Amino acid sequence: MPPESVPRPGEAKPPSNLVLRFATAFVAVPVILALVFVAPPWAFFLLVLAAALVGARELFSMTHPGDGVSQVIGVAISAGASIALFLRPDDPRVLITLLVAIPVMGPVLTLLRLGAIETAALRACAMGYGPLFIAVPLTLLPVMRETRPDIGSGLVLLSLGLAWLGDTAAYFAGRFLGKHKLYEAVSPKKTIEGAVGGLAGSVVWALLGSFFYLRGALPVAHAVVLALVGGALGQAGDLGESLLKRSTGIKDSGAILPGHGGILDRLDALIVTSVAVYLYAVWTR
Repeated sequence: MPPESVPRPGEAKPPSNLVLRFATAFVAVPVILALVFVAPPWAFFLLVLAAALVGARELFSMTHPGDGVSQVIGVAISAGASIALFLRPDDPRVLITLLVAIPVMGPVLTLLRLGAIETAALRACAMGYGPLFIAVPLTLLPVMRETRPDIGSGLVLLSLGLAWLGDTAAYFAGRFLGKHKLYEAVSPKKTIEGAVGGLAGSVVWALLGSFFYLRGALPVAHAVVLALVGGALGQAGDLGESLLKRSTGIKDSGAILPGHGGILDRLDALIVTSVAVYLYAVWTR
């Protein structure tokens, strides 16, 4: 009997991972762009909230396997943090409360759901940082859209491109030019050549922003520096998520996106680039 991975005579060959990726992007990108540029900010927030909660569920499934109650608690905390930040983005008390209260809740809630003592530290830390790692950074995207009506949509587009165009450029550069491993212990397939290609893709996207969708608001010099910093941090976010998966024995964070895996597999770099762009916008306002 032939192995399952080999099509039997007469069977259609399954679509490649790359084809699935482009098909998913073909459907998703127009929807995202419409929500970023046309729909009201709250509609874009609902999309981001849904993605953040799925991502949180994937994270807590890794760190709290078999503990559905703790997973629901982690997702609920993530939802509360995201909604509070979006509703009161200019109130520093909200952000301070989130930054102080959520880490404290990690160990306290783990005491209530003790489970195996050998993994208690991992679960306590994950519960305390998970919402801050996923929900809060992603919510900065609709916050930028809401609080900067003049350039907010452009800032969101910049964040998306630094992550996703950088990732696409890294994929092709690594596939065709990659020879030297970047961080084999964490992600065996990533190469130095791919990382450089990813940075080049991020720079191209930021320069397009400087000349077009953020013209007058993003100087060329700022665009290049922001692309290099944000692109590098985005790749670090990708590696960080790979570290989480490898340490918990997971290949993909989920299977919700054909060709991409889970939400975290697609948003790991965006989590970091959104923070980089948000901080740039805040400090240069």
